[in-house]
Amino acid sequence: MPSLKIVTESELRQVVRLDLDAVECVQSAFIALAEGTVVMPPILSMAIEESNGEVDVKTAYMPGLDSFAIKMSPGFFDNPKLGLPSTTGLMVLFSVRTGLVEAVLLDNGYLTDVRTAAAGAVAARYLSREDSASACIVGAGQQAKLQLEALCLVRPIREATMWGRDLKKVTSVAEELTTRLGIAVRAVSDLESSVCSADIIVTTTPSSSPLVMGEWLQKGQHITSMGADQEHKNELDPECFSVADLYVPDRRSQTENLGELHHAIVAGTADAANVYPELGEIVSGKILGRSFAEAITICDLTGTGVQDTAIATYANGRAEEASVGITIET
Repeated sequence: MPSLKIVTESELRQVVRLDLDAVECVQSAFIALAEGTVVMPPILSMAIEESNGEVDVKTAYMPGLDSFAIKMSPGFFDNPKLGLPSTTGLMVLFSVRTGLVEAVLLDNGYLTDVRTAAAGAVAARYLSREDSASACIVGAGQQAKLQLEALCLVRPIREATMWGRDLKKVTSVAEELTTRLGIAVRAVSDLESSVCSADIIVTTTPSSSPLVMGEWLQKGQHITSMGADQEHKNELDPECFSVADLYVPDRRSQTENLGELHHAIVAGTADAANVYPELGEIVSGKILGRSFAEAITICDLTGTGVQDTAIATYANGRAEEASVGITIET
């Protein structure tokens, strides 16, 4: 008799953490994507403008895994005003042999948060300077917190600044992270000076207009942008592309439609005909990443279905090892 496992968010939080194991899991997904054997359809995306919301559906088949995931991920960005989280959702695992449902992971966006932060760590590991010690985090939401935590796993970060539109909230978050991570984290109101002085800049907002200007960028910096996952979203001034030595998308076919590359092509600071190396190609060693210390590098992360299949399969395995979740006959 077929059966399926149901695992709740609280149970997933017990067995899956943002650590180096999670980073390695997501890194393996980038490598698989570069090998060309992954089957990954375009993102299904639906906007619900009157509620400042959107819903994304992502999936991928990753050879070597026994399961594939389909993720449904709503993001409603006015929810914090209602005391609700901005992101929710769930992942469903199916057998690659029979197509039967194996597990429903009721993560409410937690696994997406972990895999997104882990992707930021992978980008920093392969594109930032190894001695990067300072970070500027643009945003103050859950992903902003996790991105700084992820950076600390792969780089010797000693200090960080955080910028957001609500300085009171940013100050509270900075104090929390100072205590939790054991590094100096400061809330700032001057984004320009914060960007100029950082080794690594990470943007984590749903902004529809540029926040980081090209003229602010300094030699040797790395920038990871992950907020621009819809056509209207834009965190980086297109002029950033004019000063960057290397631009790296997670998936070129996505970033030219949804990411920062899309806006740079429209503005004429990026050429649609250029062949930009994807992050997986750099991680797998097929293409050289940062080639000299003073290079300015940009990584454009829009999120890929293969990351969701990887983290969902990983989470289900950890849940089985820990005997959490309930199994029901179907």
